[in-house]
Amino acid sequence: MARLALLLAAIGLVGIGVWRWATHWRPSPEVYPLQGVDLPVDAPVIEWGSVRAAGADFAYLAATSGIRDRAPHFEANWQALPEAGLRRGAMHELDPCLDGRAQADAFNAVVPRTADELPAAAAVLPAGDCSPADAARNVRAFVGTVETHLGKPVILQLSRTAERRWRLARTLDRPIWVAANLVRPGYIDRPWRLWRASDMRRVDGVEKPMNWSVVAP
Repeated sequence: MARLALLLAAIGLVGIGVWRWATHWRPSPEVYPLQGVDLPVDAPVIEWGSVRAAGADFAYLAATSGIRDRAPHFEANWQALPEAGLRRGAMHELDPCLDGRAQADAFNAVVPRTADELPAAAAVLPAGDCSPADAARNVRAFVGTVETHLGKPVILQLSRTAERRWRLARTLDRPIWVAANLVRPGYIDRPWRLWRASDMRRVDGVEKPMNWSVVAP
């Protein structure tokens, strides 16, 4: 019994060690010099100095989701980023089964046009009651409207599930932002622009785990 207890304790310690490693890991800065975070629409006000100290160079903030939802702390976080030394970009949580132009209008109404902002990103949700053709049409309408407003190509964030469901990387010629924890993904059959390498990175001074991404070298 004592031997079993020691074995279980050892397994527990190993598990804790692995979890701590995983939640503090990020891709090598030597391989991926540009790294950053993205925040969901319900994110709180962030201590951006801590994020910068953890190695982030940029931050994408979800400003809107769907047609009606707005991030309550978008403006506060957006204004704080330059002072912390971080480049900033705005993101929309895009429902591909809702009217794309209406979603773009909601996004454009919240996101200011600034000279320093990065190209906008659209995080395409993986679920919805519509066909891939309808999804592509709505995403295309969103992209076109936002690009007219901001003057830069929109980046499409596509999880493995979203790409399997909608096949947008094959139909829309836009930069792609892939997502896979810890292991470089291969589910997109063309080069990607960004990789969300972790959705569980812990940063000192930030209450919740953060989405951590890198730019392709």
